[in-house]
Amino acid sequence: MNTRSTVQRLSPEPPTARLRPPEATDGAAVHALVAACPPLDANSLYCNLLQCTHFAATSALAEVDGNVVAFVSGYRPPVHPDSLFVWQVAVAEAARGQGLGKRLMLDILGRPENRDVRFLRTTITPGNQASWHLFESLARELGAAGERRTLFDAGRHFAGRHDSEIEFVIGPFGPARIANRRGHP
Repeated sequence: MNTRSTVQRLSPEPPTARLRPPEATDGAAVHALVAACPPLDANSLYCNLLQCTHFAATSALAEVDGNVVAFVSGYRPPVHPDSLFVWQVAVAEAARGQGLGKRLMLDILGRPENRDVRFLRTTITPGNQASWHLFESLARELGAAGERRTLFDAGRHFAGRHDSEIEFVIGPFGPARIANRRGHP
């Protein structure tokens, strides 16, 4: 007889999140999620509604049991048509550590309407280590270089009321690289 005890998990595996483009009806939930994720700058509810409609092709959310647990907003800058600019990545505290931010960005990049994207751009404040880690990890996964430069200076652009925003540009990368990584946790 085996006398070894079976060790039980203290908590079950996290439920699988469903990734999808946002819809207008998600605006209020996205607004609440961003507000609950400091240090993200809160946008107006109207802005979040526009992100969920006008920018749905370049934004994504994750939901578990019908609840929005993560959101990535982005857009294609007219001056850089081969780029996706990631505006915000918001992940509910209970859903962190599951790679949802990266999975959402790969989902956006893997969509047919974004197949010509070769660069990912974002801005990050110098002290936001979680974001630096996320985007550096994404660059490694895509096998692409990352380049940094100050886009908006604390004194010159923000009149000292906000930290500098450092632009991080990842790329170039190709659609084959994204297809191999899409949905990969």
